[in-house]
Amino acid sequence: MTTTPTASLAERKRQLVADELTRAALGLLAQKGFDAVTVDEIAACAGMSKRTFFRYFASKEDVVVQFLAGLGAGMRAELASRPAGEPPSAALRHAVRACVDACAGQAERTLRVVRLILGTPALHARFLEHQAQWRDELAAELAARLGLDAAALHPRLAAGTALTAFDVVLQQWSSGDGSEDPAALTDRAFATLAPALDATPR
Repeated sequence: MTTTPTASLAERKRQLVADELTRAALGLLAQKGFDAVTVDEIAACAGMSKRTFFRYFASKEDVVVQFLAGLGAGMRAELASRPAGEPPSAALRHAVRACVDACAGQAERTLRVVRLILGTPALHARFLEHQAQWRDELAAELAARLGLDAAALHPRLAAGTALTAFDVVLQQWSSGDGSEDPAALTDRAFATLAPALDATPR
């Protein structure tokens, strides 16, 4: 007898519960604002108990930030998949574009979350914590591509610059009505940054 089907079913059930809590939270937060919504309200809206909520999320901040938390892993995976000889600016642009395209694919939902994160100090602080980890992961991947030490200046600066571009794109996209193309914004940002990103490390 194998336990794989049972484990798979349990994982799917867990994901469904997490998705339902996330859907309820985002709906309430968008309607009432971050500070006005309680965990009790989120749980009740999802038809679950407060105890169930805390089984999946440590706080209501985590519900929102987790929506974008997987982007760092996606960026690194995309960077790792790029051709070895590709210039750093192009490889990093593709890495950021993959995440931007994923966001744009769920534009209405993502815009709501991005606006909540950028407009709520507690959420923005948590988002920046995630980005610090993303920077280290991107720097390590870029250093490996360039044959440099992960602690070297150039890959860390390049990774930080790429994430700054990502932030600016999100801010500009979310500050309007969402009609501006985030992919085009990303391309323009990296066209500006390319000379610095592709400079020979010293």
